[in-house]
Amino acid sequence: MAHEKVLAELDLRRAKAAAMGGPAKLAKRTESGELNAQERLEALVDPNTFVEAGLLGMSGVYKQDEEKTPRDGKMVGFAKIDNRDVGVVVNDFTTKGASTSATNSKKMGYVRKVTVEKGMPFVHVGESTGARLPDAMGSKGMGQLLGNDTTQFRRIRENPWAAAAVGTSFGSSAWLCCISDFAVMRKGSIMSVSSPRLVSMATGGKVNLEELGGWRLHADVTGLIDRFTDTDEETMRELRAFLSYMPNHNQEMPPEVSPAEDAAQDQNEILDVLPERRTRVYDMRKIVKTFADKDSLFELKPRFGKAAVVALARLRGKAIGIIANNPLVGGGALSVEACRKIIDFQVLCDSFNIPLVRFVDTPGFAIGIEAERKGAPGWIMNFMNSTCLVTVPSITVIVRKAYGRAYVAMGGGQHNDEMIAWPTAEVSFMDPVFATTIVHGTKEGDESFEESLADIQKNVEAWDMATIFSLQNIIKPQETRDYVSRMLDVHRFRKNCGIGQHHMKSWPTSY
Repeated sequence: MAHEKVLAELDLRRAKAAAMGGPAKLAKRTESGELNAQERLEALVDPNTFVEAGLLGMSGVYKQDEEKTPRDGKMVGFAKIDNRDVGVVVNDFTTKGASTSATNSKKMGYVRKVTVEKGMPFVHVGESTGARLPDAMGSKGMGQLLGNDTTQFRRIRENPWAAAAVGTSFGSSAWLCCISDFAVMRKGSIMSVSSPRLVSMATGGKVNLEELGGWRLHADVTGLIDRFTDTDEETMRELRAFLSYMPNHNQEMPPEVSPAEDAAQDQNEILDVLPERRTRVYDMRKIVKTFADKDSLFELKPRFGKAAVVALARLRGKAIGIIANNPLVGGGALSVEACRKIIDFQVLCDSFNIPLVRFVDTPGFAIGIEAERKGAPGWIMNFMNSTCLVTVPSITVIVRKAYGRAYVAMGGGQHNDEMIAWPTAEVSFMDPVFATTIVHGTKEGDESFEESLADIQKNVEAWDMATIFSLQNIIKPQETRDYVSRMLDVHRFRKNCGIGQHHMKSWPTSY
């Protein structure tokens, strides 16, 4: 055969690239219980759908490194997830720690560029040591590497991005988590700007890995990660699950699924959760879980800003976003962290045409010295701004308390397509207990307090709002699922067929 020699050469080069960092390094990963890049890819995408770009890429800086850098440490290309095309980058840590170089930067930038231009989701599975040294050093290194890939930083939400932090995730692996619409982190991983070694040299002190970038830091403090897993396999399932709620791009509606026969749960269970006394706390997550299709609730940032709940879900098979106050935490008062979480979620849903359903039960915004130090006034206004910019269908349900500016920020007044209330709803400028003290000068325990409280409280119930049509309806809690589902259908039938105007598509992804 005339071309036998050159075809054999191609086979040889392909085999070297597929070998990644070599048998010893791959065996070490297997022993540690971690999947390698190929195994992660296979767990992420539909079988036999991956088409690789840049398989033969190697280090382009130092000739002696070519044989040591198969694929240049990055597997990139296109595949299908649930039979939909996606662009994929999976870092191969066995090759130079998946460090970022001039060659693999071009590979990653190519895939991101194609996904944006052609309208398909982008997925990044990160594990890396940051920029490759000495390739990035000096003016030549900077000229080849940094500042030449604008795709990574000029993020406009035209297609969904999802990212994972597994293992050591420094540099680009951290950047991609922070810039994506969804980020998942495997417990035991570390996500930070730089490695502990570099931080230790810069600060002159010993660095604790968990404190630097462990999963609890990002779950509880930074809010940079949306979900947390125990294994690599679970991490890949989380990426797939998130994308199941997303459209391919921002000019189409999210995919619908056929709801299971038992998708509609017993709505009377809501009455078992909702207390009869206005001062009793309860877990709002139980209510929204019952409201949504069975097993469809996909909560984001569950340990961050816990006074608020944000979740993707399905209602009769259609994707929705749920925003709710949770009285179980601080009575539902909105902290700075809760505001940040809701802003981020509203931007996500509006960018990708996901209707919003809000469940309101809040005494207002959390106040105090700590809140002011965190910039509460600014975050409250950012919250208000994002609510005003929402263009997808939205329905607000007032469950109990809706006081002050938080009532407006949570979609009250004219900041929704429809507002309904339960008979338990209370709407006023301030919690009646505080208002009683301010107006009448009495406090709880004083002889005249209860009488004064009754005077303040007599106008807070939602009946008066209904009489002047400042809300569209008062319904029973157990009627909410059917009512909201029907009205979302009504509001979807707009001239733009439910596609939002995407006023917030360039809103920052991380704060």
